[in-house]
Amino acid sequence: MTIQFEELKMYTKFDDLADDLLDLAKEILPEQLFYLSAIDDAEQLILKLSDEQTSMRVAEGMVIDLNHSLCNRIDFTTNQPLVYEDVTKEPILDDMRGVLKEANVQSYLGIPISLTNGEKFGTLCAINDEASLFEGKSIKLLQRIVRLFSYYLELERFVWRDPLTDLYNRRYLMNRFDTQPREAGALFFLDLDGFKQVNDVHGHDTGDVVLLEVARRLQRLIAGQKAACAVRLGGDEFVLHFSYGISQEAVLRQADEVLACLSQWDEYELSTSIGIVSYTAQETSLKNLLRQADIALYEAKSSGKNRYKVFEAQQEK
Repeated sequence: MTIQFEELKMYTKFDDLADDLLDLAKEILPEQLFYLSAIDDAEQLILKLSDEQTSMRVAEGMVIDLNHSLCNRIDFTTNQPLVYEDVTKEPILDDMRGVLKEANVQSYLGIPISLTNGEKFGTLCAINDEASLFEGKSIKLLQRIVRLFSYYLELERFVWRDPLTDLYNRRYLMNRFDTQPREAGALFFLDLDGFKQVNDVHGHDTGDVVLLEVARRLQRLIAGQKAACAVRLGGDEFVLHFSYGISQEAVLRQADEVLACLSQWDEYELSTSIGIVSYTAQETSLKNLLRQADIALYEAKSSGKNRYKVFEAQQEK
């Protein structure tokens, strides 16, 4: 799971530390233009530049197709820097020649930024409109300050993520709901059917394995939906948040997919019950939405489990 771009907006002092990172990098290689970027599976976002004025076509906030970025060639598995001192003399870059010429980039140094669990964050890059010489000592110093920056990223993740499943936590959901532009959306409140039996019979370690698998399935289910997120509230309670207008038909179709996704287990008698609440752009209380979704969840449990119920106003009476 890569760090989502919107998550960075919640990080305390991120802008200040990003500026410090670039300032330190400029002290090591003052003649270079540095930029800090975040990367997901398809795109690269330029977060910060060390210089405002540059002859190269790069700007803060720019989103680049990874297929058109040299950073896509960095091996995050080995976590080694990528160095092209003169891109015009690199036959391996023939397919990138036009892109690099248009951007006026002739040299490139890319330092991968990864978390301790191996998850990639992005890159610290140095580019120039002329050929450059990157000394090994300078590269090692840049790697050291990048490592310190990655420790900061790790600490921020602990604030917003569930430590077991790495899904988002309740605090993230509250912040997401409070800070995003108000739009209509939907909340799915999930509770596993039969999970207590798994813990009682097979032990809590096995229960943790089940929760991890649930998290993986939920992530696969919403993959590609940028306005959707999966949250673990605690125990065997999860939330799917769709922060965009979603039709009732789409809500029910998504609910059917969740039930199917969490009902297939080889070793355990497990399923899920779901309480669903759709809301308008005028709704401002996450607490109220969770309460309504919980009412619908109780109805689903009481009706036989392994099903969903949509909250209706008369259920509060």
